[in-house]
Amino acid sequence: MDPRRCILIGAPVQAGTRRLGCDMGPSAYRAAGLGLALADLGLDVEDRGNLVPAPFSVPPHPNPAIHGLPEVAAWTAALAEAADAAGGLGVPIFLGGDHSLSAGTISGMSRRAACEGRPLFVLWLDAHPDLHTLDTTTSGNLHGVPMAYATGAPGFAGHLPPLAVPVDPGHVCMIGLRSVDPAERAALRASGIRVHDMRAIDENGIGVLLAAFLDRVAAAGGLLHVSLDVDFLEPGIAPGVGTTVPGGATFREAHLAMEMLHDSGLVRSLDLVELNPFLDERGRTALLMTDLAASLMGRRVLDRPTHSF
Repeated sequence: MDPRRCILIGAPVQAGTRRLGCDMGPSAYRAAGLGLALADLGLDVEDRGNLVPAPFSVPPHPNPAIHGLPEVAAWTAALAEAADAAGGLGVPIFLGGDHSLSAGTISGMSRRAACEGRPLFVLWLDAHPDLHTLDTTTSGNLHGVPMAYATGAPGFAGHLPPLAVPVDPGHVCMIGLRSVDPAERAALRASGIRVHDMRAIDENGIGVLLAAFLDRVAAAGGLLHVSLDVDFLEPGIAPGVGTTVPGGATFREAHLAMEMLHDSGLVRSLDLVELNPFLDERGRTALLMTDLAASLMGRRVLDRPTHSF
């Protein structure tokens, strides 16, 4: 595995939400210059284009609210295979697409970690825990279930692909939560997932919280998957998302997190999810997410370009 090889994989999935536009996300990242930004850091960048999942047949679920289940199942299978394969060669960066794609990327990277005899840890940067099961979701939007699936919660068998290596919930850290449904709150309490909501960030600073988690990953010899949702960020700086929640991470908090992740040398894969260019303002969210990805891969403050909006 070459840590200086970045493999871009487009995942234009929007079946996990009822709002259209996330399927344009991969194109927006490319237009924002993600590949060039990474290449300017001296990295070897390979853009594999967009995945096209094979059809996946699933029976209907008794929860009548659920929609897009066959499509999400197909994406999960395709992304798991892509993550496992690319994760053995370099650092795959998945260009989304709604957050349902993480059901596939995390399960694939967990399989890759197991092949290497190492545990997978997940850093979840999001306003939401996405810890619903197929039974508990009331919206039926499957971008709200990937973490439950990836950690082996019951109720997915027969509807999403079999999970080869569930992620230990104790290896998951969620930072930035500020919108949690009652069913998810109960699931979080029982799960063992480490949670730092925005109040914890306000009281302690994001650096202290993230450093403690990175120390745990390093001590365990783990691989780290980072899942970065646009709505982790304050909507004022990242409007291009369909699930805006006030009070998110600031520009500096987000960049500090990315810089710390780079310094740790632990990151093996990255999701960039929930970008909806249809809701963006002159590409400012795509540019910010591109800058954050570049920071994670080694760009420093003084190297960052100035954008005019």
